[in-house]
Amino acid sequence: MAYIDGFVAAVPNANKDAFLKHAREIDALFIKHGATKVVECWGDDVPDGVLTSFPMAVKKAPDESVVFSWVTWPSKTVRDGAWKAMMEEPIMQDGGRQLPFDGKRMIYGGFEVILEL
Repeated sequence: MAYIDGFVAAVPNANKDAFLKHAREIDALFIKHGATKVVECWGDDVPDGVLTSFPMAVKKAPDESVVFSWVTWPSKTVRDGAWKAMMEEPIMQDGGRQLPFDGKRMIYGGFEVILEL
């Protein structure tokens, strides 16, 4: 079964175009290194919660939107090798690269697919 990397971040609304540029560059690396699909979603109907919510998880400010993204890999083995190879890419080595969002508030994780319809 496939393996999924999921990401949720708060992105300033003013940085939407910059985020798309960043995503196109990074997502091309995912595909280059074996990902079968990358999806980037800009929050449209993402309600605040009482106990938990996407906005609370990323400490979304009023002038930000929640972005939900995922990368589909053929397997965890392919994903693990891809991440190792991607860390060697020049774009990932650029310590001075300015992200269009606060990376410290991004949440992410790897997920084993247990059901797909």
